[in-house]
Amino acid sequence: MSSHYRLPDVQGLTRAEKHQLWTVLGSELSPFTLKVVNYLQYMGVPFRLLYEQGNTFDNIRVQINKLALVAGIKPLTWPKIDDKDEYPLVPYVFGPAGEALFDSTAIADWFERQQTQLAIKRSVFPARHHAALSWLQSLIEEFFDDWGLYLVHHNRWKVAAIKNDAGQRLGRELRSIVGPLQILVARFFSARQIRRLPYLFSVAPNAYRIAGCPDERQPPALKDFPATHALLETSFSRVLQALETIFSHRAYLFGDCYSLADASIYGQLGMNLPDPEAARWIESHAPNTYAWLLRMAALDFSQAISDAPARWFDDLQPLLAEISRVYLPLMQQNEAAYLNYKLQGQTLFNEGAFWKGEAIYAGEIDGTPFKSVAKSFQVQTWQRLKRQFHNLSSKDQDWLSEKLNTSGLMPAHAIQASGELV
Repeated sequence: MSSHYRLPDVQGLTRAEKHQLWTVLGSELSPFTLKVVNYLQYMGVPFRLLYEQGNTFDNIRVQINKLALVAGIKPLTWPKIDDKDEYPLVPYVFGPAGEALFDSTAIADWFERQQTQLAIKRSVFPARHHAALSWLQSLIEEFFDDWGLYLVHHNRWKVAAIKNDAGQRLGRELRSIVGPLQILVARFFSARQIRRLPYLFSVAPNAYRIAGCPDERQPPALKDFPATHALLETSFSRVLQALETIFSHRAYLFGDCYSLADASIYGQLGMNLPDPEAARWIESHAPNTYAWLLRMAALDFSQAISDAPARWFDDLQPLLAEISRVYLPLMQQNEAAYLNYKLQGQTLFNEGAFWKGEAIYAGEIDGTPFKSVAKSFQVQTWQRLKRQFHNLSSKDQDWLSEKLNTSGLMPAHAIQASGELV
């Protein structure tokens, strides 16, 4: 693994001892893998990361497990998959008793449910007994999982286009399987990720070029798609400013207790730590946030001294304003497009539809026009947030509406106005 990240030490363990560990199947290039590795370490769950910490036999064995899951031969322990899931994508977690888990949020939820049985002493849901705070934690986590992914993928393949070595790092991770083909893996992965920029919301202006960047690394424009570089970079600057206020004097998002929302922030922004220009941008805009990311990458949770969330939120207002500004409108428009296409008989969504030019819709965020493919997994996330919100008491709904009202878009309006609860 890159020197920017730390993993639990499994050196010296016997094969039998290693098989008693949980196995995370993923890559350091995946922000969701970084998220899972981070919270499992915090919770004290003993694990190792494959492919990085496995030999050829280990990695072939876990790949067979994954393929058996995808083919439906091996049952998935959690969550229950439906047609909105973007399955299968890493990370997966496999247990010593044959457990098979998928999706970074669902994995955390499963371990939370098994706390007593697995003797887990720490929770990543510190607000679970406070319904309104729990919903707010979920909203922030999902914001970074969805919108945050757009920001950091853009930073890796546009801001750090010239010097990032993500492809080479993936090749090194897979060395026990691909051997001398590492260089081909590196080239394929880099080309694929650059090509995917428009799918992940990063569309270059027409004729855009980065000076000194080879042609195969140039961020792509897409015919009839409005440019979104400025939208993403402006939003990322606001996110960094909001986090800087928080991490300048707080150990975690909600004070001195680590949460799944912190894990999501780390997973996404921490993805950019090995990307030279992107990392420098984070450090220059938000030095305290950058220092916090380094601490999380080192798996240093020494400042987590309480399991009770802070109950004051003045510092969260800029972050909530950004969520109201960009994320809630995106979720509304994506859901509306998805439901409209479903009524028309459309069955293909997400990346498969994108490359066929299907299920495309036009929208606007913060005054900037965009085009995107309707994403069923974002509909799933949004409808889950809506169900949770509607299950809150009227008092909690009003309280949350006040907290998210900074930018003029109240969640009660945003959540109740878009689509039915299904």
